[in-house]
Amino acid sequence: MRSFQSLIAAALLLSSCAVPGPEAAAPTATTCNLPAAITPAPAYDPPADEVVADEPTAFYMLALTWAPEDCRANGESPGYEVQCRDNDFGFVLHGLWPNGAARRHPRYCGPAPAIRPATVRKHACMTPSTVMQQHEWAAHGTCGWTTPEAYFDQAMTLWNAVKMPAPLGPMMTAGDLRDAFVAANPWMKREGIYIKAVEGNRLMDVRFCYGLAYNPMACKGSLGAGDEAVLTIESRRR
Repeated sequence: MRSFQSLIAAALLLSSCAVPGPEAAAPTATTCNLPAAITPAPAYDPPADEVVADEPTAFYMLALTWAPEDCRANGESPGYEVQCRDNDFGFVLHGLWPNGAARRHPRYCGPAPAIRPATVRKHACMTPSTVMQQHEWAAHGTCGWTTPEAYFDQAMTLWNAVKMPAPLGPMMTAGDLRDAFVAANPWMKREGIYIKAVEGNRLMDVRFCYGLAYNPMACKGSLGAGDEAVLTIESRRR
């Protein structure tokens, strides 16, 4: 998912037990500091072997990244200044992904010009990396939305409905983390929470699965880290 760095050096539908609407509290109380100007990341040509424009969308996945871990790996990279230098985020939005029914997923479905500065700024407290914004629009947004504005607005609706659990400790099991998210968000399905750990069982992503009407659903296939896995959670700076 992060190989792209080298290239650059509907409203939410509800049911009686579905996701709360966009009036829900924002996912984090962290102060968001933005510079006077934010330069969007440039557009780039997708790797030819990653283009999958003919796969229909079977469900969606909303991916949240644990920013301290992301910054541990990418904090010195261009485009990560807002996320890793100017702020102390917990979870940030990685992206909203159209997924296929099996292991083949829609990806790089059409042209992806650079995002307008106003759009980048509007969503910089949600997805703080300008590089990540451009990548998510190119790799995923083009597979279901005609503009980056439409894509990020849909992602923001889902993001705003997620309430963060209590502060995370330095270590916890993946099962406890799933339980914490369900406790904070009773509308979630526990079997709809995928947890990605990187080398050393370090927490990187928490992902939520949604049907085509953006209703919570069980994820198809793996849930990533098993409940018994003990996760190491990179601490925030303050």
